[in-house]
Amino acid sequence: MAQEAEADFPTRFGHFRIHGFRAGSEEIIAIVMGDLRSAPPLLRIHSQCITGDVFHSLRCDCGAQLELSLAMIAAEGRGLVVYEGKEGRGIGLVNKIRAYQLQDAGADTVEANEQLGFEADLRNYALPGELLRILGIEAVRLLSNNPDKIQALERAGVRVVERVPCQPVAVESTTRYLSTKKEKLGHLLEGF
Repeated sequence: MAQEAEADFPTRFGHFRIHGFRAGSEEIIAIVMGDLRSAPPLLRIHSQCITGDVFHSLRCDCGAQLELSLAMIAAEGRGLVVYEGKEGRGIGLVNKIRAYQLQDAGADTVEANEQLGFEADLRNYALPGELLRILGIEAVRLLSNNPDKIQALERAGVRVVERVPCQPVAVESTTRYLSTKKEKLGHLLEGF
């Protein structure tokens, strides 16, 4: 993996720097604010979710988690979001829409992925761990509800000194989705 670009990145949450990396055919970015080395920074590893992040879908909480993370990092004045292209837990956008169709017929998110011939979650988070090593980050406070991310970072040699819950207020349309994440994927969620 190599960093290929870096630029100023003002957002409605605050002023960041954006870093572009490439690993083979995969691209991954880091949106960075403030000093990342004086103490473990807040970190959100976020998988691309065009439906949630761009179109503000209420089928999932992805967009809300991204916004909450950016707001928390901005409030602290330091931290980063690592954003990787793993749409639909790694199955891709069109397959994710196929999974939506199966969900409309009664399947939950895990069942839908499996009915399409995929594992429940294809992501492995190896690239975010490598990206953090390139940036010289040895320890983080991870904004996540997903224990797989904690384990992946630890395997990559990045210490997770704290898991910070990243749980936006749920809406009625995300209740089943969040319950499935907790029950079938082991996510650390309160109230489900």
